[in-house]
Amino acid sequence: MTAALGIVVIGTEILRGKRQDAHFARTRRQLATRGYEVAWCLIVPDTVDILVGQLRWAMARPEPLFSFGGLGATPDDLTRACAAAAAGLPLRRHPEAEQLIRTQFGAAAEPVRIRMAELPEGATLIPNPINQIPGFSLGKQHFFPGFPQMAEPMSEWVLAQYYPPRAGNVEQRILLPGAREGELVPLMESFCAAHPQIAFSSLPSFRENGAQIEFGVAGLPADVETAMADLQQRLRAEGLTIVPLGDAIPNEERSETD
Repeated sequence: MTAALGIVVIGTEILRGKRQDAHFARTRRQLATRGYEVAWCLIVPDTVDILVGQLRWAMARPEPLFSFGGLGATPDDLTRACAAAAAGLPLRRHPEAEQLIRTQFGAAAEPVRIRMAELPEGATLIPNPINQIPGFSLGKQHFFPGFPQMAEPMSEWVLAQYYPPRAGNVEQRILLPGAREGELVPLMESFCAAHPQIAFSSLPSFRENGAQIEFGVAGLPADVETAMADLQQRLRAEGLTIVPLGDAIPNEERSETD
């Protein structure tokens, strides 16, 4: 089972700054409680060629996909058709989705709301406890509405159905006061080659007392313990001071300049 999932957030209004995305942070927290991480995140406009292209790329990836937005019945709700095109599938009227929509809205389901029952052929439904209009899954790709209050219980249902809790990754961080990133690149390269199973990060910054680097090592607990011990041994051999970190340095205090 993969340890990470990809996220696609669909909406031109987000790219134009008319709305703020709420899905990334919420989904990241939701995944973390079950031991999963976010592999990547895309924010995509309501534009057919871009949406089809990015969904095709995402569907070809090994990670499962959580997609948010564009499932309504207005002209700019393109996700159902674009997901079908990206998967090479036709749109079909899904009988169960049709019944749910007709039960919820009665005669008002026609002529517009019923369009939301047009799904890629072979799609399975994701229950929507808020208004009963379902999302859908195509294998490991899962599509949710753009409203966070609807998407949250729906994505929680998908996680409970398909993604059992797993032992999550951990991270250890150390601070190197006075160190400069450019001088340690060979050491970092050698360390990463020796520990391909871990994720390594280097975050240089400047404070009033000079340059410093924060190193992070993430992965399964046993791997992290082994890798961090090796990293500290390598750094001590260079004569560097090592300070274990509890809380990470706030992002706004970091700099990419070295």
